[in-house]
Amino acid sequence: MSSHLRSLVISISSSLLSGLLAAALWFGGLLEPAQRLFIIEHRDGVVAPPRWVGLMCILAASFGAGFAVERLGGRRALGLICGALLILCGLSFGASALLGIDTVFAPCALGLWLGAAAVQVRRLGEIDAALTRAVETRAFEVDRLASKAGERVDAALRLLDSIFDLEEAIIFQLDRGGLLQPAARHRAAENGSAAELDRLREWREGVALCERALRARALQVNPSGRKVAVPLIHEAQEVGALLVHLNEPFAQTDRGLLDSIAAQIARSFQRQRALEKSVGRKFPALISTRAARKRLELFGVVSGQLIERGFAANALTQTSDAYAIAYLDGTLAIVNRAMEILVEAEAEEMRALDLFSLLDRFRTGVFDEPAIAVRRVLQTGEPYERELYYAERDRTLALRISLIVEPSAGPVGFLLAVRDITRLKEYEQLRSDMVSLMSHELRTPITSINGFAELLAMDENLPADAREFATIIHQESQRLSRMIDTFLRLTRLEAADRQEMRQVPLRLDEVVRETVSNFQAAAKKKRIRLIEKTNGKIPPVAADRGLIMRAVANLVDNAIRYSPEKTTVTVSTELEADAVRVIVEDQGYGIPPEARDRVWEKFYRVARDGQEKDEESTGLGLAFVREVVERHKGQVSLESEVGRGSKFSFTLPRL
Repeated sequence: MSSHLRSLVISISSSLLSGLLAAALWFGGLLEPAQRLFIIEHRDGVVAPPRWVGLMCILAASFGAGFAVERLGGRRALGLICGALLILCGLSFGASALLGIDTVFAPCALGLWLGAAAVQVRRLGEIDAALTRAVETRAFEVDRLASKAGERVDAALRLLDSIFDLEEAIIFQLDRGGLLQPAARHRAAENGSAAELDRLREWREGVALCERALRARALQVNPSGRKVAVPLIHEAQEVGALLVHLNEPFAQTDRGLLDSIAAQIARSFQRQRALEKSVGRKFPALISTRAARKRLELFGVVSGQLIERGFAANALTQTSDAYAIAYLDGTLAIVNRAMEILVEAEAEEMRALDLFSLLDRFRTGVFDEPAIAVRRVLQTGEPYERELYYAERDRTLALRISLIVEPSAGPVGFLLAVRDITRLKEYEQLRSDMVSLMSHELRTPITSINGFAELLAMDENLPADAREFATIIHQESQRLSRMIDTFLRLTRLEAADRQEMRQVPLRLDEVVRETVSNFQAAAKKKRIRLIEKTNGKIPPVAADRGLIMRAVANLVDNAIRYSPEKTTVTVSTELEADAVRVIVEDQGYGIPPEARDRVWEKFYRVARDGQEKDEESTGLGLAFVREVVERHKGQVSLESEVGRGSKFSFTLPRL
């Protein structure tokens, strides 16, 4: 039998049983007083129908009401039921007054309501049972740590002991009578010198402080500042209180820290209580199928969120960097394989660790107090970042501890990320050494070569071949010097921490005008017409004048160099919606499609058909342009057609 048919059969059976109950009450005479209220006495008296006729009427009313609720739902069936009752009530008055016939209205009305109520309760019970089964299944599947609430509480107390100068911490839980009962306790050191009377007085004072914190729903500190009570509240429900005894006065900067840990403890207790209450089946106390279905829908939302979070956690375990996620009490929730490899621990050993024991494995000279780092993250909410160098292994790690914050719940945990940057540091050192070599070691011999080659080329006593060779040496040494200068500028630009841009309001049309003026001599030497094109008033941009000047100069220099004689190079500025564009257009050889994306790469040079790559080019000019523009939050672009020329341009955001 299908579930739908089974549900219909059960509903019909329930409604008929309700009708039989109403009929039994009628047969017993218990409904006689109510029946008289709906009868108008006839002059010849009122005659009651045979019992079997009355039974059929009652069963028909209860069946109809139950069937309506089953098919239409309680809300829509209610209107039909009320309408039927009004009609039956009118018939009862009319039939009794005019015909002297009792229509058995009261038993029928009772059967109708009992039938509707029975089916509605059955439907609510079915939905409630499905919701209960789903919640229990998901709760036990997802929250495996909920059954270890005691361990979670102990971990939270150890976290308190690691961060504070703690004498004692006590967790109270509210019992069913609303009284505080001790649930967990942690002592930094046993103190046997205190008298029993003093201990009793301190206990009463601590309980009173916790009660005051619960009434105020806020952290409370005693006059000495060494006792602090924090209410344990989760989802607006009071769970208990946390009492902390300190060896030194409480600092208000630690208020947020203590509130976060208390929230974690409250969640643990609330989770445990919810799971304990969910065991077993209870008769549904709901009165609306809409509310019951809404609960079931909300569970679907929660279940979907849990699946998505689980998916995100699984994706985290596949990353190459080492990650660990911990709850606020220090319990490790997720540790990926890269972290296990980094700390040289197997999965079984990792399960025995908490956040602090894991951080202990990264101790070094600049990171010898993990508790201080965690405390700083909790106090400020800002990530803690350090580069850790281990000389004995010649290894460098980048460590980052950050707080995981839920918008609705506040801080809920920590994210520990560790990345091995040893190779990166080696590459940076190698590049630094290379730049240093080029800037200090190569410039001196190149300057000497350039100077002596120029002198030799000017010596008229040398043979013509020797002077030609000296001229080539002079030109190539100049080219090498330009290459070094461009490379150094590009390297310094990439290292943002070494060179800061000085952005000022800058008019790009003025930059274009000055650049065109500077390159007029070079253009005339190659018999190229270099013109500037203006397009109305151009607003300023925020830019580093020196860098933008060199970027525009590189584009103009390339256009002149790669354009044939008697052609035109046009440099223009255009205003777009939210940016200013600089365009350098030539009538040169053009760039083939396969090379258009690569021309912005370092050291890439275009080889035109039938010709070798330009040996005078360093392959760094366009790379420098892109670096400058992107540093200014702009974009570069290229349009080109082989044999007809190219159009290089870039945009910068307008002020």
